[in-house]
Amino acid sequence: MGTTNGAAGGPPSSWARYWRDGSRPLEAMHAHFFEHVYTPHSHDTYSFGITDVGAQAFRCRGADHTSGAGMIMAFNPDDVHDGRAAADLGYQYRIVHIGPSVVGEILADATDRPTAALPLFMQPRMHGALAERASPLVREEYLTATVLAMAIRGSTRAPRVRTRAGRTQFRAARRARTLLDEAFLEPLTAEDLAAAAGCGRFALYRAFREEYGMPPSAYQRLLRLRHARLLLIRGLPPADAAASAGSADQAHFNRWFKRTYGVTPGIFSSAGL
Repeated sequence: MGTTNGAAGGPPSSWARYWRDGSRPLEAMHAHFFEHVYTPHSHDTYSFGITDVGAQAFRCRGADHTSGAGMIMAFNPDDVHDGRAAADLGYQYRIVHIGPSVVGEILADATDRPTAALPLFMQPRMHGALAERASPLVREEYLTATVLAMAIRGSTRAPRVRTRAGRTQFRAARRARTLLDEAFLEPLTAEDLAAAAGCGRFALYRAFREEYGMPPSAYQRLLRLRHARLLLIRGLPPADAAASAGSADQAHFNRWFKRTYGVTPGIFSSAGL
């Protein structure tokens, strides 16, 4: 993760944070700019950006566009565009850059076709939401969902996804659940679960969700919270319980514990005193 602030070309209140996957062409940035102006440029990736605050103006494919809060911009590889603030309060936005190889891999997995055609997005401005950076399993699920949603809703080559049915679906979901039950504290990936299930990542995701009512990442998080709950009952401090349950972020752990059980870990821990 790289971070810059006022020295990045804007006033002191401007800032930018950058993240890059170490093993594949996948990058993300979160920034708030006031005076920064992007020169016309392009990326060798698919790029999806969502504006959180303010508005930004840009020119792409011979036309001017404005992206306000809640709107998504979708750029194909080599789409030339610029960018600048379109409001006095500047603009805060998040953008993810996904390499064509990653998009092709996801679509091939979802369609069960090794040569799935890559999508072309007709409009550089779209509505939707992008997922936050999280664990490997959560990130893979959100990445897959984002690519498929974009391809289905906004491209000229919408994929026809394939899923498992009946007993095949149940067996795949059960195998993945068994692995999660046995190794929920491990940094499992979508590939790990798919290998255990004997099917593709997307087919496994759909099967698991339909059989158990939640995606694999949510089930893993639930198992970790249950484990932390037992540690709290045994007297372990909340910070230690969070770390032992696989969470390196105390605030993230507290947030999900309260969403699940209605109280913070601290309140739950002190209830038995």
